[in-house]
Amino acid sequence: MASPRSSRRAQPSRLRDEQATAAGKRAAAEAAAELVAPGMRLGLGTGTTVAFLLPVLARRGVAGLVCVATSPATESAARELGLELRGLDEVGELDLAIDGADQVEPSGWLIKGGGAAHTREKIVAHAARRFVVIVSGDKVIERLSPPVPLELMRFGLGHTLRELHPARVREGVPLSPDGGVIADYFGPIGEPRSLAARLSATAGVVEHGLFAPEIVSEILIGEGDGVNRRAGARTDPLAGDRPAPALNEGGEAARRG
Repeated sequence: MASPRSSRRAQPSRLRDEQATAAGKRAAAEAAAELVAPGMRLGLGTGTTVAFLLPVLARRGVAGLVCVATSPATESAARELGLELRGLDEVGELDLAIDGADQVEPSGWLIKGGGAAHTREKIVAHAARRFVVIVSGDKVIERLSPPVPLELMRFGLGHTLRELHPARVREGVPLSPDGGVIADYFGPIGEPRSLAARLSATAGVVEHGLFAPEIVSEILIGEGDGVNRRAGARTDPLAGDRPAPALNEGGEAARRG
């Protein structure tokens, strides 16, 4: 058992780590906010790093900005800050989506879903012309490790869990906003693309938390010396290479398509 003295020494170290992580999240969020241009249709992810992004966006007061939230928590926080929100089907294609990640490995694979919103997050990432991931430096690892978040159908849940073994329902987490059961896969990950294919092919799996590199346009990593930018495998043009959306007289983006 650790001595009281060693426990006291560990507490300031943990505090410094927490402060460094928070500073990294804030730096990445502020850098991502600079990518948001007037008239954009913006997808908002879910989680602690996105929580740093929302007040920055609100302070900037970007004209004509319309947001799509990936969870009730993000929607509620964004509304409280005065950001305009609409549904994804109402908005259509997004110009940009910004979200965090639980793990980022060197080739660009992500694990997401610690906040149980990975199904909506993946839909929004695919609906955006550009998907930017914001993380603190501690999320960057050499190799992905379990668990991998899952959303499962309630029907036949026991059968699905047996097919996915080892997997189990996440305790203390309510159903997803769309009625799915939140669970986690605890087996070896190995080659992420192979596991992603296996999970997707299992009957009863709504979605999993493995995000492929080709979904990601850019990763912003907040660290003590600033923000490191890592290109994703997605080949979409940068926002600066496209004209900003035109605004009408009311300061809203003109309808497209």
